[in-house]
Amino acid sequence: MKIYVDYEQCQGHARCGQTAPTLFEFDEQGKSRPVQTAVPDDLVDAAELAVLSCPERAISLREQS
Repeated sequence: MKIYVDYEQCQGHARCGQTAPTLFEFDEQGKSRPVQTAVPDDLVDAAELAVLSCPERAISLREQS
């Protein structure tokens, strides 16, 4: 799985960082970005929770190709 953050939609609520702290980092404006796009198998559940926790729906998961 790959994780993506729509930077324009992100409002910096940081809920993704609370649910999956090893998957996200934050810039100077508090907006989220993935530490790396590839999600390790053992963190897929946490990544899915991060997607669901985002009130702006700025995070998405996609199958790797």
